[in-house]
Amino acid sequence: MGSLLPPPRRFTRAWALALGIPFLLVLAALTLTPSRVEHTMPNLLDVILGMAHRLGWASLDFTRLEILANILVFIPVGILAFVLLPRRVWPLALLVGPALSLAIETVQHLALPHRAATLTDVLANSTGAVFGVALAVMCTLLFAPRASPRPPSRLETP
Repeated sequence: MGSLLPPPRRFTRAWALALGIPFLLVLAALTLTPSRVEHTMPNLLDVILGMAHRLGWASLDFTRLEILANILVFIPVGILAFVLLPRRVWPLALLVGPALSLAIETVQHLALPHRAATLTDVLANSTGAVFGVALAVMCTLLFAPRASPRPPSRLETP
């Protein structure tokens, strides 16, 4: 399978780290602090729900918005895992998101009593991460440069 999935360029890995580290720090701030997002940004959530309702998505409520947000937030986790892991073990990228989500929810349950640690969050986060890996695999298959085969030897036989 290694020939189907060429390794990322150093430039790609450097960008993944440059963008991924701040992203993971923000993710930690969002998930591992005592205050919930709906308490720190209630106006933003009201604006998002209001816009969705005006656009015809009347069934969107806070619970569905939270699930959708969890899926979207973990897509980059899957992409980062795929880009940063060596290609020979790329399927492990499928486990990074669920493991990270389970760790976050466990910390919330054990150390942050004001946070709600739920199986729904783990499932939504895992879905987003797996989708991120699938997206990265598809982009790699479609757009990554292929190693060109070695040119034939130009030695002439007598």
